[in-house]
Amino acid sequence: MKALEFNKIREQLEKFASSSLGKKKVSALMPSTSFEEVVKWQDETDEGATIIRLKGQIPLEGIFDITPHAKRARIGGMLSPTELKEVASTLRAGRMLHKFIDELIEEEVELPLLNEYTSSLYDLMDIEKLISNAIGDQGEVLDSASDKLRTLRQQLRTNEARVREKLESMIRSSNAAKMLSDAIITIRNDRFVIPVKQEYKGVYGGIIHDQSSSGQTLFIEPQSIVALNNALQEIRSNEQQEIERILVQLSLTVGEYTEELLHNVSVLGQMDFIFAKARYGSNMKATKPKLNNEGRMKLFKAKHPLIDPKQVVANDITLGEDFSTIVITGPNTGGKTVALKTVGLCTLMAQAGLQIPTLDGSEMCVFEKVFADIGDEQSIEQSLSTFSSHMVNIVEILDEVDYRTLVLFDE
Repeated sequence: MKALEFNKIREQLEKFASSSLGKKKVSALMPSTSFEEVVKWQDETDEGATIIRLKGQIPLEGIFDITPHAKRARIGGMLSPTELKEVASTLRAGRMLHKFIDELIEEEVELPLLNEYTSSLYDLMDIEKLISNAIGDQGEVLDSASDKLRTLRQQLRTNEARVREKLESMIRSSNAAKMLSDAIITIRNDRFVIPVKQEYKGVYGGIIHDQSSSGQTLFIEPQSIVALNNALQEIRSNEQQEIERILVQLSLTVGEYTEELLHNVSVLGQMDFIFAKARYGSNMKATKPKLNNEGRMKLFKAKHPLIDPKQVVANDITLGEDFSTIVITGPNTGGKTVALKTVGLCTLMAQAGLQIPTLDGSEMCVFEKVFADIGDEQSIEQSLSTFSSHMVNIVEILDEVDYRTLVLFDE
């Protein structure tokens, strides 16, 4: 894996994932040695490639990893408005993806594997609507979340208007220009105040909440609005309590469906992962290889996937029918190492369910073992110790060889 730089394939693939769920699966991607599993993975990727070819894009927006949200809700934790919104968004994304696949199937597109995934998604539209009716697009709790909250917010607006009206009359009075630093209403400590010049602080009475850096301006809550501000504070406190009650209730509802949510998250992560592989293959003009279990390899115009497509040289490589060993010779910088790494990477990619950068009709064996001992192409005279270490490696490798073993040796 290290010698063939499979980690760089994962890095390229990750860019095509739409969500953190897909990226997490990409980072854990490993080739399989199970023929049946590789066949399934390739078929999944091929179905994804079919959709890309027909539709160009897939509705995967709005998917979040809500695993921690669901688990916390299950034990009675209160989710934030943003977390609840992510739950609703993920449910909607699953519903839209299911609908998208269903419509393709109605158009007689063969998608048995992807249909199996989306058909297993739980329809939790009631929870989605419940959250969407209570939480706004910016994560705010809406007035429509409950009748009590709507009433409290109406009271809040009415009382705020009264406070502002009373303060407006003060700052518009004939003496205000002389006594105020500025004819504005502002807020300190969640209470409405006006900026009064220090020498006139006794005129308005009330409570001093703050002062300017110079000390020449005091932010005073006039005595005449203290009672109104107190009423506002009480309404705000009741509003906050109602918001918390709403969030707790929504969280409890989410917690009741933890297992269903976790299942949906798993399916959506898998779908994003499959489409990431399909988009990656489409981007590099890759193809689905035929698979065998008998040691055969036929690569037509195979290109190293990590080299600039405008510069890479394509090669035809056949192995496993008339002969099972190839020796490549030639001058330095002649492409021998690249050819070896191309074979190795195409093998690992195919066994990881990725399409490979070859022409249609290429064939790969699902190997049980892949060994790569890639040197720096130094001569024996230049580095005997390096050569000796390679020989030790190759002796150990040869003890493991059978017809489902791929060995790449470069010195």
